[in-house]
Amino acid sequence: MNDSVVIHVEGLTKVFEGPFRAVDNVSFDIQRKEIFGLLGPNGAGKTTTIKMLCTLLKPTSGTALVDDHEIIKNPDGVRRSIGVVFQDPALDDELTARENLDFHARMYSMKGGQRRERIAEVLKLVDLHDRADIIVKKYSSGMKRRLEIARGLMHYPKVLFLDEPTLGLDAQTRRSIWDYVARLNREQNVTVFLTTHYMDEADFLCGRVAIMDHGKLVVVDSPGNLKNSLGSDLVTLECSDPERFAERLRSEDWVENLKIHDSAMIVGTKRSAERIPEVVNIARDIGVRVVSIETRKPTLEDVFLYHTGSEMRDSEPNTADRMKTMHRQYARGMGRRS
Repeated sequence: MNDSVVIHVEGLTKVFEGPFRAVDNVSFDIQRKEIFGLLGPNGAGKTTTIKMLCTLLKPTSGTALVDDHEIIKNPDGVRRSIGVVFQDPALDDELTARENLDFHARMYSMKGGQRRERIAEVLKLVDLHDRADIIVKKYSSGMKRRLEIARGLMHYPKVLFLDEPTLGLDAQTRRSIWDYVARLNREQNVTVFLTTHYMDEADFLCGRVAIMDHGKLVVVDSPGNLKNSLGSDLVTLECSDPERFAERLRSEDWVENLKIHDSAMIVGTKRSAERIPEVVNIARDIGVRVVSIETRKPTLEDVFLYHTGSEMRDSEPNTADRMKTMHRQYARGMGRRS
């Protein structure tokens, strides 16, 4: 594996009974010190991919290297190289922040002096050093999330997995978490692998994002390039006969790309505001009724809709149960290694 690559995924596939291909021949690389985002609608295969990379689930075929450790042949090496912040809280509310971190460090066989030094370091990184001895049940949601990130960093991981790190937090706290993640990546040189339902979060944090749908990787690129791929401007409209209207619009040389989703249409073009009268006139000429029309700059949400045909939702079914199970599996694995 190239020294600049910290995660190499090749042909990764997971088939469940049915047969259902949750992840279907996925390949990608993540560079060291990169913040990489994985986006996808419910059931796209994001969680299954993460579980395989974190050694919680064995792939049906394919493989992956995490910091040069093969996920099947050397799961202990992978676990030593990664930190994981689960979506559902996994802290002991009856312990203090310091005690939670101390327990986690012991799972990684960190010695007493090293534990104390590292606990002080990570608490300072997330601005909780002055609340180290307060029991966690008195923490706000944002403070708990910051403590979870501190715990994920305790054993000096090369890669930090963040699964929906700001789900359920208010906008101000979410932005605060973004700033912490960006700073940790910049100052600690930690590669971050992020899944999120928030397009603005991926746009703000990630150098590159991958979009998954039906188990396959649809596209991988920087947020800027993905938005530009739709056109410099967008015209979005709803009409009575999108198929017929789309066929007519595709003949226009100013249409850079076009996609239909149900009764809605997304048209990429330049100077979209100037095109609205022309679009309306074309619709009238072919007998199509325009219900609504607007113009705007492309967003990552538009990219997501364009490639998947669906809008991102804020939660997935049985999320709490799923994440609690993941944490138990991960903890049991570390316990067996210690």
